[in-house]
Amino acid sequence: MKSRKLSRTRRRATILTAAAASVVAGAALLPNWSAGASTAEPEVDAKTKATFQRLADAVFTDRTNALVDKPGKGKKPLIDGFSGDVAVSSGAARTEDSALDQLGDRKDGLARLGEKYSAASTSVTLDRTSVRGRKAVVAVTETTTLTYKKVRGDEPRTTGFQAHHKLTFKADKDGNWRLTDIRETDDGYLAVNQTAKPKVAAATTTADDTMPSAPRAAITRPAPSNPKNFTASGYDYKAMAAYAEKYWRNYNPDYPDFNGQGAGGDCTNFVSQSLKAGGWKHVPGYVYDYTRWFGNADIQSHSFVGVNEWSWFALNSKRVTSLANVYQMDVGDVLQIDFDKDGSKDHTMIVTYRSPQGVPYLTYHSTNTYRRSVASIIASYPNAAYYAYRT
Repeated sequence: MKSRKLSRTRRRATILTAAAASVVAGAALLPNWSAGASTAEPEVDAKTKATFQRLADAVFTDRTNALVDKPGKGKKPLIDGFSGDVAVSSGAARTEDSALDQLGDRKDGLARLGEKYSAASTSVTLDRTSVRGRKAVVAVTETTTLTYKKVRGDEPRTTGFQAHHKLTFKADKDGNWRLTDIRETDDGYLAVNQTAKPKVAAATTTADDTMPSAPRAAITRPAPSNPKNFTASGYDYKAMAAYAEKYWRNYNPDYPDFNGQGAGGDCTNFVSQSLKAGGWKHVPGYVYDYTRWFGNADIQSHSFVGVNEWSWFALNSKRVTSLANVYQMDVGDVLQIDFDKDGSKDHTMIVTYRSPQGVPYLTYHSTNTYRRSVASIIASYPNAAYYAYRT
């Protein structure tokens, strides 16, 4: 990188020297396109912002539609309808074509696992726009609902998620804006229509080797029978599920929100809240002590908000036992994922529905998601390590 920067610096210096010499000679060097072109910075008015929003809506609607089981040939992507003042750059168009191909493969993989979607709706709201010169960064919120197709007949009606993105637009010499980049800003990259690799937490290091270790769970079907006894523990599993499904999108203001804060997201904090709603009691103490578990608006133990720390507490306290297969999970059970199999878990989810034929559906934060099937998670991340806990 250093050598490349140095080369650009020398090249720029040479150009500036030559330009100065030309000015002295009475012949200024100008870029070819600048003659007759406007040098004023393009205005981003309300109409332009509205077009930014419509293009963002088209991008994410195209992605969602790629997952829907529709007969016959699919329609042209919605983004192809944009041209003129606001459109998609050639590079971004190629990226979206690749994303749609990947999502088509994901749809096929889901079908093999017995899951299809019959319809979908996506809406995008524009949260804010910041403009600097010829660059505009647009923050948007995507809200998507997918309707489950009745393949087995026992699927819930819908699944849904809410995701946040930043889109970068750049203006050319004529003031035409082109979408050049899309970035997900939630911690996790766990929306079903996203193709980016998930963020992974740094491996947890500690000098203490006495931490309880959870065994990996299999992801194959059919799973060995392991029915849950809903009365043995004294916990209210329906209350856990009801809490999670109430606050999956609209966060409970009685707790902090860690999504997008660079601390690994809000996933474990959200699951801990749900467990607490179902009867898990606080174990007060030092915040760093993984044998303690507590959380409220003002203070939270690491085990309340941390993925690995939660696992250590839950196993050590015997509030959970490990399950051999993810398809054994039932309402109130917890699933964790280690995306890159480095030994450090990256994400926590809770089961809020189980179909009569044995498919668990997960609700979680970062990205905020409602009733996503474990089959869908596996289809998106087939090479991850999974850890299933009976609560």
